[in-house]
Amino acid sequence: MLLVLQPHWCSTVPALNNVITLSLLHPIDKTPVQSWTFEEESVVRIGRSVDNDVVLYSAVVSRHHVELRQCEDGWEIHNTGTNGTYLAGQRIDSKPVQDGLVIRLARSGPNIQINVTRQSKGMSSIHALMAKQQAAKEAAQTKMG
Repeated sequence: MLLVLQPHWCSTVPALNNVITLSLLHPIDKTPVQSWTFEEESVVRIGRSVDNDVVLYSAVVSRHHVELRQCEDGWEIHNTGTNGTYLAGQRIDSKPVQDGLVIRLARSGPNIQINVTRQSKGMSSIHALMAKQQAAKEAAQTKMG
């Protein structure tokens, strides 16, 4: 019996208080050079075309290259471009997002870091980011101490 696995496509849900921040990384030192934050969107589109949420002008980036979709159990990456989306050098079609993940658009294209912050009701995105940074700082101090 042949078992065929279909790709997992999440059905998007209204924003679940997960703020997503995308950072374009410098090609050499991998530091953020530009960032975009989305608080209400359930789908974020990246590509060369001006109808995307994040527009990147690069010859290797497709007009509609990748979608990030907020599902019931978090965000997922879905490649929609012809040149592929890569994670740790491996081409992916779809993948759950983990905070801090870095994807590459095409084999030699730009790197995008994805950060997800769980936002409590009534908490602004800046407060959510500050809370996340404070928690990371405390965790680092605990490891050192």
